[in-house]
This record gives sequence, C-alpha cells and structure tokens, in this order.
Amino acid sequence: MHSLSHAPLTPAMAGVLHRMARARRTPMHLLTPQQARDAYEIGAAMLEVPKAHLARVEDFTIAARDGVAIPARRYAPTNGPLPTLLFFHGGGFMIGSVNTHDILCRELSRLSGCAVVSLGYRMSPEHRFPTAVEDAWDALAWLATQPDSAGVAVGGDSAGGTLAAVCAIQARDARMPLALQLLFYPGCAAHADTPSHSRFGSGFLLDQAQIQFFFSHYLPHAADYTDWRFAPLNAPDVDGVAPAWFGLAECDPLVDEGVLYADKLRLAGVPVDLDIYRGVTHEFIKMGRAIPEAKLAHQAAAQALRKAFDL
Repeated sequence: MHSLSHAPLTPAMAGVLHRMARARRTPMHLLTPQQARDAYEIGAAMLEVPKAHLARVEDFTIAARDGVAIPARRYAPTNGPLPTLLFFHGGGFMIGSVNTHDILCRELSRLSGCAVVSLGYRMSPEHRFPTAVEDAWDALAWLATQPDSAGVAVGGDSAGGTLAAVCAIQARDARMPLALQLLFYPGCAAHADTPSHSRFGSGFLLDQAQIQFFFSHYLPHAADYTDWRFAPLNAPDVDGVAPAWFGLAECDPLVDEGVLYADKLRLAGVPVDLDIYRGVTHEFIKMGRAIPEAKLAHQAAAQALRKAFDL
C-alpha cells in the first residue's frame, strides 16, 4: 500500500475545493436523487476543457434484454470503421449522464483516434442493482457483434469504472475478446473501509456521506454489497481478463481499492498500467480547465487505447 499520511493537494486542486466550499451548495446526500442529478448536470462542464469538434457525433439507442431502448452517443474522429471504447459515466449509479461526460468522451476519441460509445445506462433509485450491470453488458454484447467495430474496449470513471471492470470479467467468461479496460478511479470494494476512505472521507470532494447516499439507493439488499458485480475485488478469479489501465487520484477515498484491484489483476497475470495522479481528488479528470493533471490523464488514457488498438 502507498503510505501517504498527509497527501498535499496541488495549489490548483486546493483552489477548486476552496471555491466549491465558498459556493455553499447543499451537500448532495441531503438532496433527493432528482435534485442531485439536476445539480450535477448544471455543474458538470464548469471546469472542463473546451468542447472538441469531431467528424461524427450521433445519438442512438441500444436495446437492453428487457426491450428498453438505452440511450447512447457515438463519437468518432473520422468516418469509417474504427475500434471502439464503450464508456460508462460515473455518478454513484444515480447521477451523471451521456451529457455530463460528453466533453471527456470527445477528448478520449480525439486524442486516441478510436470511436467512443457513451452509454446512458439506467440508474437508481428507479432502477437498482443489478440493472446498471445488465445494461452495461447488453451494450457490450451488442457492440461486439457490430460489423464496423474493429476491436472493442470498455472504460469508465468511478461507478462507471466499476461497470467496466465487471464487464471485463463477463467478457472473459463469454470468451469475448476485449482490448482493454480503462478505469478512472473505479469503485472496487464491498465496503468503504480502506484507510483512504477515512483519510479522504471528508473535504476531498467525494465525501463518506455521499458514498453511503449512493450505495443505499443502488443496493436493495445487504448481500448485494459483497456481490462481485458491485465489488470486483470480490470476483472469485480475474485470470484472463483484458489488460487494464488505471488512472487514480491520490486524494480520493477510492484510491486504496483501485490499487488493490490493480494488484489483484497483476497477481492473476493480467497486464496492468497504473497511474496515480498526485495531489488531486476524485472527479479531477473532468476539471481540465483548472487541473493540469486532468489533461495528463486524458493523454495517458488515449495512449493506452492507441496501444491496445494498435492505432
């Protein structure tokens, strides 16, 4: 484990947190799920890099197993067949959308040269565990059968990183070739009990109360917490899953479980690249206008995609 007793925030990150604190917004766990969604949508692009123009951006739907049309958006820097990253947005399985992660997906597509399909999977509390997992898998299974997808990877941030990690295990079980799992600070553990959860559980953007708020709405049963489809660290084995790239934030309650999951994959012989961005918090990859580390993480993730897809 990394021993970072008092990880200092970068001046830019400290400035962002200071401005957020000054804004005195109602803490998310005191809002209704719909209010939390609305608040996140409004603030989502405030610190993002400028919106990149791409050759193709199109909205479409993917049918889930129960026939529901799941919204999706395809980004591509050129026309014609391209390898594709299936991306799952973060937001604790409750907030976030294709729109909140639009700029990030544009950057990943622009910088890597691959296509990105962003999925608007169903969220809690209207749709509780395991609906999000099933929507994610149904989209991946559909994408893998498309004639113009010249290779497929999965990726996501936070809760979306959890979905991507789970999809990688399911793809292995289905003998579906997957080029990469691209994981920005994924949730991996059953309980918020690693040292980083107490060290960074208050005042570092993602608070303990917020984590519990998300989990209590998403997981209907106590037993769901230990289900590996929620906590990939509990997967019985991860041998033969796709290679992984991790982009973690040093000052993030989830950093320890991200490192533990990277270790679990490495022990199983899975190729792993692990980048820990120093002095930044959860959600930093969506703050490229203020936080230089966000742009570094975009570049590193794009490089991992290019390598995995041979671009």
